[in-house]
Amino acid sequence: MKTKKPKDIASLIYENAILPLILQNGNNYGSDHRLGLREPNNPDAGRKRIIIEFGSPNIAKPFRAGHLRSTILGGFLANLYEEADWDVTRMNYLGDRGNVLGVGVEKFGDLDVLERDPIAQLFDVYVRVSAVGRKEQESIESMRKVIASRKSQGHPLEDMERELELLQANSMDERAIKYFKRMCEGDEEALGLWKKFRDLSIIKYQASFARLNIHYDVYAGESQIKNESMKEVENMTKEKRVSEVSDGAVLVDLTKYSKKLSKEIVRKKDGTSNYMSRDIGAVFERDEEYHYDNMIYVIASQQDLHMAQLIKIIELIGRKGLADKLEHVNFGLVHEMSTRRGTVKFLDDILRDAKDKMHEVMRSNQAKYEQVEDPEKVADILDISAVLVQDMASKRNDYTFDMDRMTSFEGDKGPYLQYSHARLCSIIRKADLPSERLKDADLSLLQEKQAASIVQKLAQWPELTHALNSSYEHLNVLNSEPELKLARLTLYSCARQVLSNAMRLLGLTPVERYQMRSPALINRVCADNNIGCNSAGR
Repeated sequence: MKTKKPKDIASLIYENAILPLILQNGNNYGSDHRLGLREPNNPDAGRKRIIIEFGSPNIAKPFRAGHLRSTILGGFLANLYEEADWDVTRMNYLGDRGNVLGVGVEKFGDLDVLERDPIAQLFDVYVRVSAVGRKEQESIESMRKVIASRKSQGHPLEDMERELELLQANSMDERAIKYFKRMCEGDEEALGLWKKFRDLSIIKYQASFARLNIHYDVYAGESQIKNESMKEVENMTKEKRVSEVSDGAVLVDLTKYSKKLSKEIVRKKDGTSNYMSRDIGAVFERDEEYHYDNMIYVIASQQDLHMAQLIKIIELIGRKGLADKLEHVNFGLVHEMSTRRGTVKFLDDILRDAKDKMHEVMRSNQAKYEQVEDPEKVADILDISAVLVQDMASKRNDYTFDMDRMTSFEGDKGPYLQYSHARLCSIIRKADLPSERLKDADLSLLQEKQAASIVQKLAQWPELTHALNSSYEHLNVLNSEPELKLARLTLYSCARQVLSNAMRLLGLTPVERYQMRSPALINRVCADNNIGCNSAGR
């Protein structure tokens, strides 16, 4: 097969109208809205519906890097499905049962602090309750051993056994169980306190998620699953004869169907629900409310077994059609590194550390830093871009959360994407030509191989920034003849549009001005793409 010359490739692509197509479609270039239709050629048939559950932290615990990864991946998937015109419901399924928290807030909580900083206050309460609980369990186990030893020697045990019963009855674990039962029974005081710290936590999370350009349509939670739904799960396992009673608990022996799945409880021996019964109940309730075509769970691979069991149980109780709609998008364990402010990594700590790192890099060139109109805003945009892109670029298996790598200006990171977009905006701005004229450009004037390379990348998106940053030395806009200037400006305008579309899918906010360029970033562009370091911004 004969290899075509660059100008022949360019002509072929232009004949297929890539650049006019980009100009015509703008923000919609690269999307096919028929993908979201129930019938691709019949819009009247309606759109397909999908629920994407992602993020889903426990409100008593810090929002860790693992939750951050679920949030970023889930947000990206939601963007993709929305771009394909699916009817998307973004759901945050909070771990919010509140039994331990309710007891802890009653004993250790400060309602004034809870109002100001609910996440930190609830975590402090959780840590203190857990510490007390551990000590109590140690005392209980120690007393059990003493009783067993004395019993073997024939000593009287009535007083010690009464003391053990009293210790167990007043333990944090037992009080938490009782508090949960109060919630299940509709106790107003218990539910009122739970609702207070849940609502305050959601307000705090919403503000933090907004910084990541992520929003949710629904904040659901374990505590909202109806008792009737969980009872239905238990009854259906009995009706289909897939459950059995063991030591007072109701369980499904999934080893009959796969040795990898093990046994799973659907009702605890004290009559209360567990994660599995609540999660299956949630599947039923969501199906009834949303009538979804698919539901995706973006959850770490540590939950692979739980998700496989959930789907199998739903299939066994006669709802295979519903089970087939469920998909688990997993990712590996995130090995966290300690934040500068301690070993606990809250979402705000992660973002604040990233922003501090961006400030450090920016200040490495003090002269340029002083030219930045709003360094706080620039650093914030860069740190969010760095966090989002680095996480998306990491493999889905186990990886180490590394702040230095995440905020690096080296490689294909968020700051590099922002630099590429801002540079295109600078060229368009300085060319000072109305966008309406772009459709009249004579694209046959774009004969350079660099122009052909960009158009090819525009047709397929990958590697676009590399092609762009290697082209500026050869495709001067500002000093070209009018017709060639218009043609090259059209090329770069289309490139900016495609880059912007791709960045928005990742959840980034494309910047139009990038007044500060780190030496590392400039060196990366120059060295990797063989361009002059003094030619930026043309």
